[in-house]
Amino acid sequence: MRPSSLSRLFVYALLFAVVGVTPSILKADDQANQPPAKPAQDKAKADDATQDTSGDPLKRVPDAKRKKEHAKALKKELMSPEDSKWLNEDVRWIITDEERKAFKQLSNEEEREKFIEAFWDRRNPNPDSEDNEFKDEHYRRIEYANEHFAAGMPGWMTDRGRIYIVFGPPDEIESHPSGGSYERPMEEGGGETSTYPFEDWRYRHIDGIGEQVIIEFVDDCMCGAYEMTMDRSKKDALLNVPGAGLTFYEQMGMANKVDRFNGGSMERLGTGPNGATYLQSKEFDRMEQFFKLQQAPPVKFKDLEEVVNHKITYNAMPFDVRTDFIKITSDTVLVPVTVQLRNRDITYTDKDGVQHGVVNIFGRLTSISGRVAQTFEDTVSADVPSELLAREAENYKVYWKAVPLKPGRYKLDVVVKDVNGDRVGTYSKGIMVPEFSDDKLTNSSLIIADDVESVPTNSVGTGMFVIGTTKVRPRVAPSDGKPAVFKRGQKVNFWMQVYNLSVDDKTHKPSATFEYDIVNTATNKPVVHAVEASEKLGNVGDQVTLHKAVASSALDPGVYKIEIKVSDQISKQTVDPTATFAVE
Repeated sequence: MRPSSLSRLFVYALLFAVVGVTPSILKADDQANQPPAKPAQDKAKADDATQDTSGDPLKRVPDAKRKKEHAKALKKELMSPEDSKWLNEDVRWIITDEERKAFKQLSNEEEREKFIEAFWDRRNPNPDSEDNEFKDEHYRRIEYANEHFAAGMPGWMTDRGRIYIVFGPPDEIESHPSGGSYERPMEEGGGETSTYPFEDWRYRHIDGIGEQVIIEFVDDCMCGAYEMTMDRSKKDALLNVPGAGLTFYEQMGMANKVDRFNGGSMERLGTGPNGATYLQSKEFDRMEQFFKLQQAPPVKFKDLEEVVNHKITYNAMPFDVRTDFIKITSDTVLVPVTVQLRNRDITYTDKDGVQHGVVNIFGRLTSISGRVAQTFEDTVSADVPSELLAREAENYKVYWKAVPLKPGRYKLDVVVKDVNGDRVGTYSKGIMVPEFSDDKLTNSSLIIADDVESVPTNSVGTGMFVIGTTKVRPRVAPSDGKPAVFKRGQKVNFWMQVYNLSVDDKTHKPSATFEYDIVNTATNKPVVHAVEASEKLGNVGDQVTLHKAVASSALDPGVYKIEIKVSDQISKQTVDPTATFAVE
């Protein structure tokens, strides 16, 4: 064996003793010094023959590994400069790691456009609005950061710019733009020193981080590049000057400034009246806060969205869902989604004699192509005095969210989580949003409601259950196919809009009749019958809102069908929607 081989064996033996390298390496190395066997040579020649039989490099067939590398490189090259800027600049500080990874894996421009649209939709606090407040505010913050925090780089890239973009303007700013004399607070050791320029930003509350959050930025290069730090001693310009900028204890001889550098602490503040133990215990809190401030803000109710994404179908938390359709314009439809939960299915915790229940709701509407059209998420709280909990068990909590959609087919997914009971229920169903044409008599959904009332002028069009000038709270039918139930004594309301009534050319008014029947399904006989003419409804145009109410006490227990027939005397068109309910 040659000396070089002995030396190599000695090195491998030493590696094996230290880190556990397997002896097979020695064998492989020894074999590497031997002439290769002839069959291997033949195989290599055969492989070369499959790669290039003519000697022409252009005719070589790339192997699988090279093909994969080419495909990966091509996918990267296909990302447009706009998409790359959006990912690496526009949303750099707010996009989650999972979203970034998913975006990079998209293979064409259409997929990226859908992703970007869904990205902003998920963060829109008001899906009912055509404008995305979150998106508008985000770009306003970027513009502000570029104007105020630039320092040899665009403002959005600086630490102050990043914090401003992610968390917005602070509630308070303590600014020392020139540094200079500084009286330390007691928690920093007290005493007087001189500082570099620095700023302390205070936020009263940041979701996921805490209360009274203070973020410190220090410009120790005196160049305007303020850096976020968790070491409050970084701003001390006299930190490394012996005998200068002493703390109270150092001035009194109870501590030595050298000790600041010998304790292995994250901060070099020096021992003060609060003691070293106090400072060390706070270091962990500051480290945790510093880490959280580096993260993209989480999407609200992420756990519920994961349930939708993974299509979990169990239904441990029961609830019922109803969708309705109201015309906004010829190509936009308001789709109220109503979620109804029984109080008995909510888990309560006692708080000072009050039973407190919390339910998180996440919903998503996707088009037939898979594009996310709308999302919504909210919290429903139920507070019931302990002595009334048994009586309230059969009552309901109702959540309502109205989203604007274009006509077409969609899939509605709703996930409900009982926070105290840690139970999750899901709902998934296809819906067809109708097209309300301008030349055909048509109507909105016929809504059976337990409450219909006018709203104040300042609440028109806003708030839970509000449609235009009216609050309409639907009663939701259970998922087992049975009709919505009213107790004896409750008022049963019927609400509907009618569109495109023809208007007489001379009177400039419509001419139509509205006929109402409530039919007992057991006997198939009407128990209530009424007819109205458009002339008696006041000054109505081509659209009219119908609202009728009947006391359930006037109806025997049973199942009933409300039948409404609208006859347009001018166009000779009719619509006749129906709905079913039960009285107990």
